[in-house]
Amino acid sequence: MTWHDELLAGVEHIRANDPVLATVIATSPAPTFRPHTDYYRELVESIISQQLSVKAAATITRRFIDLFEHFPEPQEILDRDFDELRGVGLSGQKTNYVRDLAQKVLDGEIRFDHLDQLSNTEIIAELTAVKGIGEWTVHMFLIFCMGRLDVLATGDLGVRTGIMKLYGLAQLPSPADMVAISEKNGWAPYESIACWYVWKSLDVAPKL
Repeated sequence: MTWHDELLAGVEHIRANDPVLATVIATSPAPTFRPHTDYYRELVESIISQQLSVKAAATITRRFIDLFEHFPEPQEILDRDFDELRGVGLSGQKTNYVRDLAQKVLDGEIRFDHLDQLSNTEIIAELTAVKGIGEWTVHMFLIFCMGRLDVLATGDLGVRTGIMKLYGLAQLPSPADMVAISEKNGWAPYESIACWYVWKSLDVAPKL
């Protein structure tokens, strides 16, 4: 089965098991995320875009690339003066984060050639060793970069808000609440697809 075939099978699985999301699926397009293997660039851009609007993130990312005239390799980032990196619009904190990722890649602490063989939990443990990369960033990486279909984005505000509205909760669900809703509605092993349709119910699917 190809990845795309499994995606479609997952949509049907969610439709059959969760009548709430079935109504969202009926009026929404199929998920548009696709796996790719440019893991290093994805993480750099994820750090740059944290807590920014899509437009602001795109502007700063473009300036960052223009500084090097191509997407920089880790050593090129470290060779640049701190203030040069700040000059493209990065905060001091994000400059440190990007440099920390570059250093860990060069030191071999972060390796991308074996991620496909690791579990979600193992990938979270490895990548969150980088300054500025938390569980939410790795969840988005797993879904929108690696195309993992079994990720429950428990830290995402959009998913939490969507679940609260769709399932009539009085307050935002905790991670444990989200796991319970997933189990009750048979989302596994396609929690990423369920999250996608929860986002679509709010029309806020991350544009990664």
